[in-house]
Amino acid sequence: MRRKNSSPWQYFGMVIILGVVAAAGWWFFSPAFINKEVNEPLPNVVIEPSPVPAIATSPVEQPVEPPPQPATEPDKILSRGSFYNLRYKGGGEAVVYQLADGSRILRLQDFSVDNGPDLFVYLVPVDPVPSTSGTEIAGFYNLGVLKGNIGDQNYEIPADLDLSQFKSVVICCRAFAVPFSAAPLVMQ
Repeated sequence: MRRKNSSPWQYFGMVIILGVVAAAGWWFFSPAFINKEVNEPLPNVVIEPSPVPAIATSPVEQPVEPPPQPATEPDKILSRGSFYNLRYKGGGEAVVYQLADGSRILRLQDFSVDNGPDLFVYLVPVDPVPSTSGTEIAGFYNLGVLKGNIGDQNYEIPADLDLSQFKSVVICCRAFAVPFSAAPLVMQ
């Protein structure tokens, strides 16, 4: 009986397939052991510049501009809640702020969640959030990609979005419709 020799093209094809499988495996599983920390400041915080000694170049004095002043109205907390576990561990606080300029943000403070692929921040109309996998929560609003699985981060809320329709914030894996962690939004 004669043994069939493998051609170089078969080896090349196997290498390509193994490369694709390895890349897909890395995309799906690397977030499980890689953390991304984000620490954004609360917007509208004015930092005064440090004084710099001026070097006199002419006898004429130049007018000095006054340093910027902080906003007159403080930021207002509209709602807040603490994260709880759904399919994965999560912690920290979700706070909706109305800033001095009238804009609104969702701020995740002292936040942490188990990392995963394709994580997004959703506002949802239910509380408590069901921990079911494979089905999206009806009526959600997508605030965007989760910037990091650890730290303080801000997400803009559109001015025309009616926040009274939403009861919770959910960190969700969009690819598999798996809710990781959620926080109720309790009006203040």
